[in-house]
Amino acid sequence: MSRNRQILAVVICLGILLAAPWVGTSMAGENGEFIFWQLRVPRTLMGALVGMTLGLTGAVYQSVFDNPLATPSTVGTTAGAALGALLVLILVPRSSALGLPLVALAAFLGALVVTFAIAAIAASGRARINDVLLAGIAITLAAGAITTGLQFHADMAATFEAVRWSLGHLAQVSYRGVLILLPFVVVCVGVLLTQIRALQAMVGGEERAHTQGVDITRTRTICLAVGAIGVGACVAWCGPIAFVGLIVPHLIRLFISASRRVLLPMSAIGGAAFLVFSDAVARAILPHQDLPVGVVTAALGAPLLVWLVARRTH
Repeated sequence: MSRNRQILAVVICLGILLAAPWVGTSMAGENGEFIFWQLRVPRTLMGALVGMTLGLTGAVYQSVFDNPLATPSTVGTTAGAALGALLVLILVPRSSALGLPLVALAAFLGALVVTFAIAAIAASGRARINDVLLAGIAITLAAGAITTGLQFHADMAATFEAVRWSLGHLAQVSYRGVLILLPFVVVCVGVLLTQIRALQAMVGGEERAHTQGVDITRTRTICLAVGAIGVGACVAWCGPIAFVGLIVPHLIRLFISASRRVLLPMSAIGGAAFLVFSDAVARAILPHQDLPVGVVTAALGAPLLVWLVARRTH
C-alpha cells in the first residue's frame, strides 16, 4: 500500500510540474510562444528547484532536531538571508557586484553567516540539540528586530521594495537564473540525500545511532551547513518563501511514510510540486498582476498546518 502511494504521489507531482506552464492567461497570438518558453518555463523550473530544496531541507532539519516545527526559518537561515538582502535594498539600492545582483549576494552571505554560527554550536558537542534550536530562534528574532528597525528609518521607496522582496517571488526569472541556482541545488540535494542512513539511525535515539557507527555531531553539522548553502541560494534569488519546508514533510509523513528513506526524497519531489502549484495558483488568481508566490504558500500552508495540528490532537 505504501509503495502504491509513493508511485501515485510521484505521478501527481510530475503532472503538476508538466501542467504548470500552461496555467495562466491565454497564450494565443504572436507572443504566446515567447510567454511560454521565455517566461513560464523558466519560472516553473525555478519553482521546482527552490521547492525541492526547501522541502528536502525542511524534512532534514525536522529529522536532525527531532522536532516537527524545525525548518530553515526556525534555525535562522531564512532570517539571515532576509536581513542581508534587506540591508542592501535599504542602504545600497540598485547595486550589483561581480555581475550578480548585490541583493542576491548579500542574502546568500547572510544565510551562510547565521547558519554556520548555528552549525558551530552544534559541532562543539557541548550544546544539546534543543539549545541549538533555541539559538536559531533567538537569532531569527534578533534579525527580525534589526530588519524592522532598518525599515523604520528607510525612505518609502526602499521600504516598499524591501517588503515586496520579503514576500517571495518567482517572477522575472530567466534561464540564466535557473542555471546559476542549479549547482547549489544539486550539491545541497545530493549531499543531504547521502545522510539518509545516518538520519534513519538517529530515529531510535542517539545511543542506538552511536552503536551503528553514526557520528551524530558530524551529521548535524553537515546537514545544517549544506542546508544553509541551498536555502541561502534559493532565498537570494526568490526571497523568503514560507511553509514549503514545514508543510510538505508533514504531508509526506501523514499520507505516505515517516521512514527517512522515503520521507527525504519524497519531500524533495513534493516540495517542487507544491511551490510550482502555488505559483500557478498565483497566476490564475490575478492574471494581469504579479501576486507573490510567498503569499499563496502562506495562504495554503497555514490552514493545512492548523488541520494537521488538529488531526494530531484527536
